[in-house]
Amino acid sequence: MAGKRKRANAPDQTERRLSVRVQEVRQKALDEKERLVRERVKLLSDKKSELCVDDTELHEKEEENVDGSPKRRSPPKLTAMQKGKQKLSVSPNGKDVNLDAHLKVTKCLRFFNKQYLLCVQAKLSRPDLKGITEMIKAKAILYPRKLIGDLPGIDVGHRFFSRAEMCAVGFHNHWLNGIDYMGMEYEKEYSNYKFPLAVSIVMSGQYEDDLDNADTVTYTGQGGHNLTGNKRQIKDQLLQRGNLALKHCCEYNVPVRVTRGHDCTSSYTKRVYTYDGLYKVEKFWAQKGVSGFTVYKYRLKRLEGQPELTTDQVNFVAGRIPKSTSEIEGLVCEDISGGLEFKGIPATNRVDDSPVSPSSGFTYIKSLIIGPNVKIPKSSTGCNCQGSCTDSKKCACAKLNGGNFPYVDLNDGRLIEPRDVVFECGPHCGCGPKCVNRTSQKRLRFNLEVFRSAKKGWAVRSWDYIPAGSPVCEYIGVLRRTADVDTISDNDYIFEMDCQQTMQGLDGRQRRLRDVAVPTNNGVSQSNEDENVPEFCIDAGSKGNFARFINHSCEPNLFVQCVLSSHQDLRLARVVLFAADNISPLQELTYDYGYTLDSVHGPDGKVKQLACYCGALNCRKRLY
Repeated sequence: MAGKRKRANAPDQTERRLSVRVQEVRQKALDEKERLVRERVKLLSDKKSELCVDDTELHEKEEENVDGSPKRRSPPKLTAMQKGKQKLSVSPNGKDVNLDAHLKVTKCLRFFNKQYLLCVQAKLSRPDLKGITEMIKAKAILYPRKLIGDLPGIDVGHRFFSRAEMCAVGFHNHWLNGIDYMGMEYEKEYSNYKFPLAVSIVMSGQYEDDLDNADTVTYTGQGGHNLTGNKRQIKDQLLQRGNLALKHCCEYNVPVRVTRGHDCTSSYTKRVYTYDGLYKVEKFWAQKGVSGFTVYKYRLKRLEGQPELTTDQVNFVAGRIPKSTSEIEGLVCEDISGGLEFKGIPATNRVDDSPVSPSSGFTYIKSLIIGPNVKIPKSSTGCNCQGSCTDSKKCACAKLNGGNFPYVDLNDGRLIEPRDVVFECGPHCGCGPKCVNRTSQKRLRFNLEVFRSAKKGWAVRSWDYIPAGSPVCEYIGVLRRTADVDTISDNDYIFEMDCQQTMQGLDGRQRRLRDVAVPTNNGVSQSNEDENVPEFCIDAGSKGNFARFINHSCEPNLFVQCVLSSHQDLRLARVVLFAADNISPLQELTYDYGYTLDSVHGPDGKVKQLACYCGALNCRKRLY
């Protein structure tokens, strides 16, 4: 079953897997049984019929048809492209009443990232602001009306990777000003307050008179400082707009949201913004500032009863790349790849009393091994571009992608949005290895760590910030025919390749983008086997890469993308994991395995269950 992983304390999974043909025969018997039962029920419930129906013969026929077959249907096949779809297919307008608030925030930020990357690809100035404009046009701002207090789905500690992201959600609607406030148009809605009224402030160290001690803040009002960035005050501040709004917060005891900005070299904006909770404006006054001009000062105190601050005295604490292996606590293997990857992948185990290494029991490989009975198609004809593909109207590979490039040349290549399939440049293309349309073929770009978790076994996290749309890894193992692994028991690292089935919308699979040129002569088998069953799979049981250690989550930060590069056979598309969100350092990497609840049965026909320990706020509590 594709994507399945070992779990601590998992139930016994040694039952023999049935071949596709055996399952098909038994399924036909079950279907015939159901047809006969429906027919019997219909006859018995027909009160107008004057015939007396004897159902003994029907019972006998049922038993004859299902003799030796299981009492339940075979579990549906788990497929590669089914992973993460619910998190990627929601609409961007914030109207999904059935979605949890946190999922709405995630969905909104993903939609903004798409608009931002499209603006980058179009080479527009200030693509972040253009992205906000597109959000407004699409009515996709999650909270278009300003609200007092916490916003649903944005908890203390939430990190924004740009001021534009804050605007896209509606958390802080000024991309430059430090004070966001309600104007006079809110008077009827909040008749008990005086306006303007502040709702949010962002502290980015822009004023020389700021004093920040985390729980208590002396905040300098807005205006009068040098916008060139030296933080010097060049004229008096006035008690208007944001300054007046904070004064009213003090007078009416209205708390404000406080977000702190910090330097972050790995972020695409070189900054990261952390929400630190609600603060009360205790006092305000005017005084002469350091530069001799009048400034307004506000003393803010953090409200009690909130989660602990994630910032320590305003210093952003994040992952730091160790200078030597001696700094890594619980190290059990310096590099599980044995030097095969461009960046070493250490493994740590601080859970087991007798620490073991994840490298025991399997051989690390960097590229797919072609198994028996598998024939790779000949390389397809490539584009005639030179150096790097830049003109989508002339590039043959861009035409396969619907007339545009799926990637944007930013942060060494980022995928703009998930697609049914991505056509990359291959060995017969005229472009070089640095071409943006070879993004997933490039070497490992992030510093990763395989670590032992308490309940989920081995897991993977990054020491670096990973921008949304960045390729993390390809799922590597032995490429086999699915029918050849049906008899392999106790192997939880089988990943079925279902790109063709997804593009055809078979078996309830959800389409992504339809504007791609599907090759008509791709060598697809015309066998009589079930067309819903992927013909090939990747077996990472004994040979694979670190992708086999990436765990499931009900709210994942990665998604599965099928990629074609050396050929155009949809059945053999490469399986690549991309970042669905901007991923902070030390956050575990996960994707959705895509199991349907109650879909796995034991040899006795009873439903098997496996608890899910992903820890997501909307965890389904069971993996299957």
